[in-house]
Amino acid sequence: MTTQTTWNRLINDNRRFAAGNAEHPHQDRVTRESLVAGQHPKAAVLSCSDSRATPEIVFDQGLGDLFDIRTAGEVVDDAVLESLEYAVEHLHVRLIVVMGHEHCGAVAAAMETLADGNDGADDDSSRSMLMRKVGASVRLAFADDSDATADDVERVHVARTIEEITNGSTTIRDAVRSGEVAIVGARYRLGDGTVEVLPL
Repeated sequence: MTTQTTWNRLINDNRRFAAGNAEHPHQDRVTRESLVAGQHPKAAVLSCSDSRATPEIVFDQGLGDLFDIRTAGEVVDDAVLESLEYAVEHLHVRLIVVMGHEHCGAVAAAMETLADGNDGADDDSSRSMLMRKVGASVRLAFADDSDATADDVERVHVARTIEEITNGSTTIRDAVRSGEVAIVGARYRLGDGTVEVLPL
């Protein structure tokens, strides 16, 4: 199955979920038992930790279907990169999805902090890292458009996250360049349940 076919199927499954017709596949005892010996996920998904944007639910998937990595604001650190590399090298995942979402709390906090003239340097270390990474996306979005909205920042942040992954991992960068792996950007709309496909 090609990466484009995999992505098309995930989007179709999302549309089924958004329409209220979720099938909740691969959540039975037989599936659970079949996965004891190993996993073969169809995609790796880096997404925000927000409880409203769970990838298996959003894409109407089940056990063993997705390799999930979740952080606040889908920010990237060494653990995230190594997890994605594991998915590519050992699980042979050929599709990486970076998914932001509507009404992201990390984006809202970064926008508010920067609007107040605070660069986040006085926050504790974890919040400071979040502020630096999401804050950089806020600055970039407003540099391109002084009337940028939170929606715009969320889209910019997904693009910057993808750039950070490919710049930060030789393994993933080489796999993408060779065509072995594809990375796609997405944004989940809380309001209507659909996943927006973002241009790269």
